Amino acid sequence: MSEAKIQFYKGPAGGWGALRSVARQLLQHRIAAKGSRTLLSANQPDGFDCPGCAWPDRQHASSFEFCENGVKAVAAEATADRATPDVIARHTVTELRGWSDHALEAMGRLTEPLVYDAHTDRYRAIGWDEAFAIVARHLRALPSPDEAIFYTSGRTSNEAAFLYQLFVREFGTNNFPDCSNMCHEPSGMGLKGSVGVGKGTVTLDDFELADCILIFGQNPGTNHPRMLGELRAAARRGARILSFNPLRERGLERFADPQSPVEMLSGGATTISSDYFQLKVGGDIALLKGIIKHLLQLDDEAVARGSARVLDTAFLAEHTMGFDALRADIEAEDWALIERESGLSAERLRHAAEVIARSDKVIACWGMGITQHRHGVGAVQMIANLLLMRGMVGRPGAGLCPVRGHSNVQGDRTMGIYEKPSAAFLDRLQAVYGFEPPRAEGYDTVGAIEAMRDGRASVFFAMGGNFAAATPDTPTTWAALQRCALTVHVATKFNRSHTVIGREALVLPCLGRTEIDEQAHGIQHVSVEDSMSMVHLSAGINAPASPHLLSEPMIVARLAAATLPDSRVPWMWLVEDYDRIRDHIEVVFDDFKGFNDKVRQPGGFRLRNTAGERVWATASGLAEFHVHAIPTDTAVHRAKAAAGGEGMAGMVFTLTTVRSHDQYNTTVYGLDDRYRGVFGQRRVLFIHAEDRARLGLLEGAWVDLVGAAPDDDCVREAEGFRLVDYDIPRGCVAGYYPETNVLVPLSSHAVGARTPTSKSIPVRLRPARSVPEAA
Repeated sequence: MSEAKIQFYKGPAGGWGALRSVARQLLQHRIAAKGSRTLLSANQPDGFDCPGCAWPDRQHASSFEFCENGVKAVAAEATADRATPDVIARHTVTELRGWSDHALEAMGRLTEPLVYDAHTDRYRAIGWDEAFAIVARHLRALPSPDEAIFYTSGRTSNEAAFLYQLFVREFGTNNFPDCSNMCHEPSGMGLKGSVGVGKGTVTLDDFELADCILIFGQNPGTNHPRMLGELRAAARRGARILSFNPLRERGLERFADPQSPVEMLSGGATTISSDYFQLKVGGDIALLKGIIKHLLQLDDEAVARGSARVLDTAFLAEHTMGFDALRADIEAEDWALIERESGLSAERLRHAAEVIARSDKVIACWGMGITQHRHGVGAVQMIANLLLMRGMVGRPGAGLCPVRGHSNVQGDRTMGIYEKPSAAFLDRLQAVYGFEPPRAEGYDTVGAIEAMRDGRASVFFAMGGNFAAATPDTPTTWAALQRCALTVHVATKFNRSHTVIGREALVLPCLGRTEIDEQAHGIQHVSVEDSMSMVHLSAGINAPASPHLLSEPMIVARLAAATLPDSRVPWMWLVEDYDRIRDHIEVVFDDFKGFNDKVRQPGGFRLRNTAGERVWATASGLAEFHVHAIPTDTAVHRAKAAAGGEGMAGMVFTLTTVRSHDQYNTTVYGLDDRYRGVFGQRRVLFIHAEDRARLGLLEGAWVDLVGAAPDDDCVREAEGFRLVDYDIPRGCVAGYYPETNVLVPLSSHAVGARTPTSKSIPVRLRPARSVPEAA
């Protein structure tokens, strides 16, 4: 483990630092030789889909692409460490609940099903038949199927997700909270309203053609390292890359490709962002309205000169509606308000607009820095407005690109993991399978927590993920889970959620993406959909970590067979050969016609994207502009207005949560955040040096964070964070999650999407009551 220190990182993203990190990961998990072989099979025709992220691979059949993120995920899954029942039973669940996320992750792979023993407060081994019987008994005893919650992680394959939603709907509920609810739900909702489809419209080929790439609220160097390869190539051929992000992130500044001999041997690097705009946290709508306002002015100037228009007037006339309303709103917007709320000057915003106006092919990318805000849906639709006014949707080299995280989060939603299913989809299920699916909308993630908290749900089943760590409002979420009669988690490794349990609890170990899945008809492939709608096969190459592991499709099938003995669905027959599952998917989803044939083509196949074809599946049949006011009454605004003072008691900051570089979602692989200069620790708070000095504190001082939302009815505290000077706008601070999730009220979520507002939390700082033992 690294020594706890703060040391400015001078190098580029990638480079030798990434290679050294890879070597440490392979040695840490004692899989150096095996790990190298495994890595070379990632994203290959006969290999497995990298579980690291949803960024696509060029044809999913090309040469190996180095990715530090993927290495960490693969090494962690292929680890030689085993969390056997005996290893886990050495500690009570109460004791394990006090461990760090990193320590829980380091226990290694689960090997057998576990059941909680309340008398000893420990887990013990249990047979699969008995485990499924316990779940089935609880489910069948519920007064209503709606008292069960079925969570889904984005790592679940298409085949497992399809069977899962089919089982749950035949059981009788649409309670499908998933990780999308907590991250890119505003992208889906916003894009559906703007262009008729909740997915991005671009492919990797478009990145080769774009002459301008906009990046909003995203840190690809840590969260999607393979994206840096596309950005590097674009920058080297002269494309302008404009980054809009509150924090200076090394991956958006410079990148050295570990597969480039010239850069590695020369110590060189490629500049990624041609311009970097450090807006205030939460200033996205103001920023976008300022850019659009300048674009309208530039268009007016072009008309006056008789030169080429900035607006694509032919596209606007043929394909859109609502532009006049947007123009009127933008022209009436006050520059003082735009500058105050965005944190950027009108001159800086004009520069961004001029670059965009001169570009013929523009791609807009964004991450959770856009979506996890009160007005995340509005920010997504303002990005769509920006591109639509220039006709940049449905054009080669241009389009919308929400960059999703989990490797199959988009595919799970395609397969029907959604709490608000369409009537047409339910009608198709009824026609194919002969049962009446539930028609009432189910619970999303926030709704599921509320239901468990209020006693309206008592069984929680999680297909992967780490619900207790990923969710907001930690005290409320944990109390809600602990109120359940039964909690069940399907997982590859022991994590925080397995310590926050109901009166009864099970942990069911499954195969990992890297492992051979052999069923009655031989070795099986699963399929996944990346963030650009490419569907391809994935097959593991490693022997399973334990002979007791089941695949996710098999777990779903056996659970369905135990719970629904009179079902007409041939559950066990389906999982003998996953081609049979894909045949059923093809019958339910028209876009998957010929699924088994198409997915075996080199690189798989791309699902139809109507917006990319300029076919608009909106209510109007046109792409729609949406008007959104600049937010001026958020919890942060109200908290700052109520404070109005100096010193620690009077200053309110906007906290945004981030991942460290040794972290993927809630999985903590290590305690370093190399690019931000943090080593051997996680309880740090990034702050502008002038703000720290204004508080009268030295760099390295320890503080507690206290929630400052004026309408919150409880005291929220996160204790023991070390101040680190960082290039971040004044009035803003940043800290890692899940440590800061306690500060996010359950009631604070995005309008129209109910995604927790984890990127804009009002907080105060106070001197730490105690310093963490590890400090």
